[in-house]
Amino acid sequence: MRLITAKNKKGNNILGLVNQEQTHMAEINAMGFDFADMIDLISHATPEELKKISAFDFSAGETYPLSEIEYLSPIPKPMHDIICLGVNYAAHAAEFGGSAPDIPVYFSKRAATTTGHLATFDGHLEVDEALDYEVELAVIIGKKAKKIKPEEVEDYIFGYSVFNDITLRNVQRRHNQWFLGKSVDGFASMGPWIVTKDEMPMPFSLNLYSCVNGELRQSSNTELMVHGIAKVISEMSECITLYPGDIIATGTPSGVGMGFDPPKMLKKGDVVECEVEGLGVLRNTVG
Repeated sequence: MRLITAKNKKGNNILGLVNQEQTHMAEINAMGFDFADMIDLISHATPEELKKISAFDFSAGETYPLSEIEYLSPIPKPMHDIICLGVNYAAHAAEFGGSAPDIPVYFSKRAATTTGHLATFDGHLEVDEALDYEVELAVIIGKKAKKIKPEEVEDYIFGYSVFNDITLRNVQRRHNQWFLGKSVDGFASMGPWIVTKDEMPMPFSLNLYSCVNGELRQSSNTELMVHGIAKVISEMSECITLYPGDIIATGTPSGVGMGFDPPKMLKKGDVVECEVEGLGVLRNTVG
């Protein structure tokens, strides 16, 4: 199922279930629940409650057209920094003149708030004109995970979403590490919704793309990750306790703006579309 966070016409934040046609949503708390937000749902919804939500009859219940709501990121205010994987596609390493790392490269991305589908984000172009995009598959943790084995990882996943790891490249390089250039306010875009893991059991092979103003920039497949999801989440859990609602961005393929010669950096007014097969299209505009 597809779970969404949105604002309705009254300006209230609501949790929603999106229909298969992706045209309407139904408010989850109107089904008899009382979840404060998406993290609360992920943390506390029982399997039986999730089945009840999934079974909602869109032909009989009250629904909202998606055209009438304001999309928010599925998890607008993450509890922790987003955990990211660097250079996790060999072709992305190669476009910067390097090779894929033998061991996973982890870094964190501060995101006190995240940006939702169709939102305009401040590109902070007055700070750095080298504004870049990165399409990624985001994994959403479903329950507390500590010292889990690779074969157990899927049991701890709630679902997946599309992620854009927006980056200021000059800031990133100037500081010899990635935290500041990737942690700019508004630079964590995710959505349009979370697709629960039952809709795409592991292992999967998902195409992912990014386009800028309709021009295809990135095109790859999750099979080409250097370090797979089961391996990295298991390894993380050896050192870090993962919690429900934690977000893991699994790396981007080649075709980022800085990888072109000359570079194709984002400008004010550009429209960036990131897509992961089966998860939808995440669209944002540079402000």
